[in-house]
Amino acid sequence: MDNFIVSARKYRPATFSSVVGQEPITSTLKNAIRTGQVAQAFLFCGPRGVGKTTCARIFAKALNCRQLTADCEPCDTCESCRSFNNSASFNVFELDAASNNSVEDIRALVEQVHIPPQGARYKVYIIDEVHMLSGAAFNAFLKTLEEPPAYAKFIMATTEKHKIIPTILSRCQVYDFKRIGEKDIVRHLQYVASREGVTAEEEALHVVAGKADGALRDALSIFDQLVSFTGRNITYKATVENLNVLDVDNYFQITGHLFSDDAAPALLLLDDILSKGFEAQHFISGLASHFRNLLMAKVPDTVRLVETSESVRSRLQEQARQVDKTLLLRAMELASQCDFNYKMSNNKRLSVELCLLQINANYLFKKARQSQERQ
Repeated sequence: MDNFIVSARKYRPATFSSVVGQEPITSTLKNAIRTGQVAQAFLFCGPRGVGKTTCARIFAKALNCRQLTADCEPCDTCESCRSFNNSASFNVFELDAASNNSVEDIRALVEQVHIPPQGARYKVYIIDEVHMLSGAAFNAFLKTLEEPPAYAKFIMATTEKHKIIPTILSRCQVYDFKRIGEKDIVRHLQYVASREGVTAEEEALHVVAGKADGALRDALSIFDQLVSFTGRNITYKATVENLNVLDVDNYFQITGHLFSDDAAPALLLLDDILSKGFEAQHFISGLASHFRNLLMAKVPDTVRLVETSESVRSRLQEQARQVDKTLLLRAMELASQCDFNYKMSNNKRLSVELCLLQINANYLFKKARQSQERQ
């Protein structure tokens, strides 16, 4: 049996252009190489799985590449690039500060800094999870970071920027990585699926992207899980089942029940959802998001703010036309308030049921008033 390589590693970007969703940062880094204005230290900040360490490695490889492309991408053919790809480069050092965070580890790194690069222009030091360094380690690192040799470059990555001491921050160029958009994640998953011979419904990939919450690495891990579960045919139904995600049909149905003359079907549907093991807070949070999407779908200019598949977006627009805007605003407010107060409630199910009944009561009250006005 061949050794399986997870998609997050197999399809890890090797060039700036293949990095997903971080174009402003990759463009800035390429321009720095093109103009020769490369700072002494960089700090890459942002959530997990958005490309911080990946960009650090590509940048380190590009700095020492001898045959950069016209777009300042590493060539992957020169001796420096080949040795980097084979993890045999003597000029690029990686330190995991999560497990090497003592002052002795930093002192050993500082001693290496004074040794010039071998057959390259720079020695590059990548320090991952730099916020894990101890206070003494930070202090031992300060002087070298402030006045390093011209050939030494430091690239640090962290998920917790607030833990970095100000004296370190002031010596670095800081790059804030953003969460990757749902559309970018879906597009990348479609690319991976095509390369792996996997068929995947677009709606299923949107569910994966939503579950990943802006982290591409998480999305690829979920994708691998679904491939194992479905046998290389990822459907929307199998995805919501495997990931324990509420089917969007539930929100469409319950919204229709709430804005009608009888709320009983909505309560019965809620009971069915809870009987399947879903958390009531998860349901009410999703319902608030559904109301928000309906509000966005009411106006052509804002419908693009709804990150979902085209088929679901069309259904949202159709249902939005049937519900009054003020009722939607009040429903979203009630659902959000219920979500906020959920943990403090002694009877959690009752609080959710009360929220649904209040939404329906608002609809009935407005309908009765409109009937009176017509008379």
